[in-house]
Amino acid sequence: MHRYRSHTCGALRESHIDQTVRLSGWCHRIRDHGGVLFIDLRDHYGLTQCVADPDSPAFKDAEKLRAEWVVRVDGRVRRRPEGTDNDDLPTGKIELFITEIEVLGPAGELPLPVFGEQEYPEDIRLKYRFLDLRREKLHQNIMTRGAIIDSMRRRMKEQGFFEFQTPILTASSPEGARDFLVPSRIHPGKFYALPQAPQQYKQLLMMSGFDRYFQIAPCFRDEDPRADRLPGEFYQLDVEMSFVTQDDIFAAMEPVITGVFEEFAKGKRVNTNWPRIPFAEAMQKYGSDKPDLRNPIEMQDVSEHFRGSGFKVFARMLEEPRNQVWAIPGKGGGSRAFCDRMNSWAQGEGQPGLGYIMWREGNEGAGPLANNVGPERTEAIRQQLGMNAGDAAFFVAGDPTKFVKFAGLARTRVGEELNLVDKDQFALAWVVDFPMYEYNEDDKKVDFSHNPFSMPQGGMEALVTQDPLTIKAFQYDITCNGYEIASGGIRNHRPEAMVKAFEIAGYGEQEVVDRFGGMYRAFQYGAPPHGGMAAGVDRIVMLLCGTNNLREISLFPMNQRAEDLLMGAPSQVTAKQLRELHIRLNLQED
Repeated sequence: MHRYRSHTCGALRESHIDQTVRLSGWCHRIRDHGGVLFIDLRDHYGLTQCVADPDSPAFKDAEKLRAEWVVRVDGRVRRRPEGTDNDDLPTGKIELFITEIEVLGPAGELPLPVFGEQEYPEDIRLKYRFLDLRREKLHQNIMTRGAIIDSMRRRMKEQGFFEFQTPILTASSPEGARDFLVPSRIHPGKFYALPQAPQQYKQLLMMSGFDRYFQIAPCFRDEDPRADRLPGEFYQLDVEMSFVTQDDIFAAMEPVITGVFEEFAKGKRVNTNWPRIPFAEAMQKYGSDKPDLRNPIEMQDVSEHFRGSGFKVFARMLEEPRNQVWAIPGKGGGSRAFCDRMNSWAQGEGQPGLGYIMWREGNEGAGPLANNVGPERTEAIRQQLGMNAGDAAFFVAGDPTKFVKFAGLARTRVGEELNLVDKDQFALAWVVDFPMYEYNEDDKKVDFSHNPFSMPQGGMEALVTQDPLTIKAFQYDITCNGYEIASGGIRNHRPEAMVKAFEIAGYGEQEVVDRFGGMYRAFQYGAPPHGGMAAGVDRIVMLLCGTNNLREISLFPMNQRAEDLLMGAPSQVTAKQLRELHIRLNLQED
C-alpha cells in the first residue's frame, strides 16, 4: 500500500465497502457522540467520515487528535448506519472504521477556524492565508478560477488564437497608472518597469507578422486602492488580431466570453445577443459607462416639461443652455415613505435633496414638484415616462457632466430598493463610440480620454478637421452587471496619424519617438490594421463566483494598503543590496 494513501478523501463509495484503505488529510471536525469519535477527514478532493469506538485499536490515538492535525488513517470501509447518510457528500453513504492512526503534522492553536464559513477579520485572514485557503468556499473559488482560465484558453484556441508570453521586465511608460520600477544593477541609475499591460508588445507582435495573439497576462500598476481592482497586480485575457475591423473583434470575442459565462453561470441566464450601446447613450440612460442592465430603469431627459414652469429652481437652471433635467422612473415607488427615504439618501450623498413626483389613483400627480408645475405638465411627464398609479419619478438637474455620476447612483439605488434588479442573470453588453479626447480642467488642456493608441473614427481627416472633443474613437468596453470586464480598440497604425493624435494631447513628435520608439519605428515598416482588447480575469471570476470582493477569488492578495501580510512585503532591504543597485534612500521624516 502507498505510504500515505490508497484513495483520496473524496473517492470512496459503496463499491469500496469491506475494503481496507488508507487515507491522509486534515482533521476537519472531530465529534464525540457518547464515547464514539467521528473524525471528518479532509483533503483537496473531499471529505470522508472516519469512526473510532472504544473497541478500536486506534481509539487512544484518536482521542489525542485536534482540529487541522494532518494524519494518516488506515481502516475498513463500511456502510453508514441506516438514517445517517449525508446526501450532500459524494462519500455520504460510507464511513471508515479506523484501525490505525499516524500523526503526520500536529497543529497549534488556530488563529482562525477552518470549519464553517463565519466572517473573520481580513487582516487575520490575509496573514494566515494558508489556513484561509483551506476553507471550503474560498478553496472552491480558487479551483473555479483555474477552471475559468482553462475554459478561456480552450475557447481562444478554438477561435484560432495562439498563446504568446511577453516580457515582464520592460521600459517605463508615461501613460496610465504609476509603474512599479525595478532598478538595474548592471546599468546604474536606470530602471526597468513591470508592465501595466502588454499593450505595446502585443501590437509589435502584429507588426512581426503574427495574426491572432492571446495571453493570460499579469499586469502591474502602482495605483491607490480601488474596490474593483486588487492593489499591485491583476490578470487579464489579453488579445490582439491583424487585418480586422471592430465587428471582427466582436464576432471573435462574443462567443468566448458568452461561452465562459454560460459554462459557469450555475443556473443564471446569460444573454447571447449583446446590445451595442454608444457611450453617450449609456451615460444618458444609465448614468454610467458600465451600466447594470439587470436594472430596467432608463433615465430620460424631461427638460422641456420644466422649462418656464412654476418650479423656479429647475426653470432658472434651464436658462443656461448646457443644463438639463433628467428623470429616474421608479415603478412601484409611489409611496411617501419611499420618496422621503430616497430624498434622505441623496442628502447623505452630499446633494441638497432629490425631487420627486408620485402618481396616485387616477394617475393624479402628487408631491411638491407636481404642485409647482401643475397637472398638465405632470401628466405630460407621466406619459413620457410610462408611469401609472403607484409609481414615482425622481429628478436631477444641472450640468449633466457634473450630475451624471450621482444620477447613475440614484438609478441604481431606486432599482435595488424597489427590487427591480433581476439578480438571476448576467447581462453582457458592448459600450462603443468612446470619445477620443476629454478636457482636463486641472491642467486646462485636452487629454486622451481612454487608450492613446486607438484609431479615431474618421482617421487622419478627423484629427485634422474636427474639434478634438467631438472625435469618437474605435474604442469599446464589455460590461456585465455594472462592471467593466473588458476594454479594447482598433489601433492607430499609421505613424503620421499617431503623431497627430499625440500632438493634440500636447506631445511633440520627438516626445512620441522618445517614449514609444519601438512601436513608432515598427509602424514605419509595413504595419497591418490591427486591434484587440483585454478582459479582466479577476472581475470575471469574481462575478461567476458570486462575490463582490476580489480577495475572495485570489490566492495571496494584498490588503488595501498594498501590503502582503503573509510574506511581509514590501520589506526593507540590506545596505549591501542598496549599494549593489547604486541606490541611496532619502526617506521623509515623520
